[in-house]
Amino acid sequence: MSETPDSAVHAVRTYIEQHRAAFLGDLADWLRIPSVSAQPDRAGDVRRSAEWLAAKLTETGFATVEVWETDGAPAVFAEWPSDDPDAPTVLVYGHHDVQPAAREDGWHTEPFEPTVIDGRMYARGAADDKGQVFFHTLGVRAHLAATGRTAPAVNLKLIVEGEEESGSPHFRELVETHAERLAADAVIVSDTGMWSETTPTVCTGMRGVADCEIELYGPDQDIHSGSFGGAVPNPATVAGRIVAALHDETERVAIPGFYEGVTELSDAERALVAELPFDEDAWLRTAKSRGTLGEAGFSTLERVWARPTAEVNGIGGGYQGPGGKTIVPASAQLKLSFRLVAGQEPAKIELAVRDWLAGLVPAGIRYEIVFGAPTRPCLTPLDHPALKAVAGAMSRAFDGAKVRYTREGGSGPAADLQDVLAAPVLFLGISVPSDGWHAPNEKIELDLLMKGVETTAHLWGDLPAALHAAAR
Repeated sequence: MSETPDSAVHAVRTYIEQHRAAFLGDLADWLRIPSVSAQPDRAGDVRRSAEWLAAKLTETGFATVEVWETDGAPAVFAEWPSDDPDAPTVLVYGHHDVQPAAREDGWHTEPFEPTVIDGRMYARGAADDKGQVFFHTLGVRAHLAATGRTAPAVNLKLIVEGEEESGSPHFRELVETHAERLAADAVIVSDTGMWSETTPTVCTGMRGVADCEIELYGPDQDIHSGSFGGAVPNPATVAGRIVAALHDETERVAIPGFYEGVTELSDAERALVAELPFDEDAWLRTAKSRGTLGEAGFSTLERVWARPTAEVNGIGGGYQGPGGKTIVPASAQLKLSFRLVAGQEPAKIELAVRDWLAGLVPAGIRYEIVFGAPTRPCLTPLDHPALKAVAGAMSRAFDGAKVRYTREGGSGPAADLQDVLAAPVLFLGISVPSDGWHAPNEKIELDLLMKGVETTAHLWGDLPAALHAAAR
């Protein structure tokens, strides 16, 4: 006799509660490893973190566990085949490296000595991303215990990289090299969050990003503005004109072709965004800003989540010291970044920016423009059956609460998995804004962490039907 939904929820929760203390103890041990990928002297710790996770995944029950080398930090791969020959394959993505942290940065506790206070665990990586990777270990065991299975209902794979906090410079190459091993019917990214503790949400997309540095060169050296000013081009003035030309009077990006292919928000999506309990004044306080400004015709959340942007990240040139120095400077510099949404191609954006810049720079100014490695945007269709399965599993974990949908304004390597593996990407995270990613006193809400465990325990049983429906 099959379990009712209520009995399944009870069975999952009972197993989780019985194993909660051991699970949190293990997580604390992992968080004590300062796996800071950005600091070369921590390379040994990043490797130790990968080896610790590999050993714990083997202990969990994964049949295959391997540490994969890259030209940078190691990643961890694990696989647990289902005993159902028709089971779909699901790949979970996360990362085991963390941001730098030191007590003198403003931490109230030691950042690499996990401390539990009032139901919260404080430590670097607690939310981003070790806690959210680790809940899958207890989740799969709870799934087995509640269903009586000896193997998951899906062929379950994990890829946990070690360089996400350094921009994932070797991740796409890693995915391409191991594409056959990583092949999946769906990808679950557990490196995102929820709207709040009381509003469970599922992220449906992340923006991509392209960035560039522009060097402008005028005279071969700084020259006297009285003798030459007004008669030769000034690279600092040109830099200012480039910045001024980025947007039109409605704050729309003015680069020709920039919006080509953009997937516009549907009325239904805009209605879902409007449902969220958004407090713009509180948001501004978090942003340490005094007013909103952006593309006309869109709300603040729509601008951050679903519209492309162009930002000036840095501008410099000429004399910056005390007092005056009347010169025409020899050079100026700009750093620009472009957040991209579904439908935009980074390569096309780069060409559009190059053409636009060429039309702005006057004769007598030499320039160089260098683009960094882009990150592509990623979007899950709202009507995808697997997305509904994720939301349904989360609703069960949150006692039937309505699960709403959000997007992330930032960027990540999820699109590389989508591109290379040709699989839909779904997001499952339970972190909340107060967790303080990248900030002092990062923490994870322990009760919410257990909700993440519950969600995955239900999800592995729900996804097969959803993915079979998507394939039809």
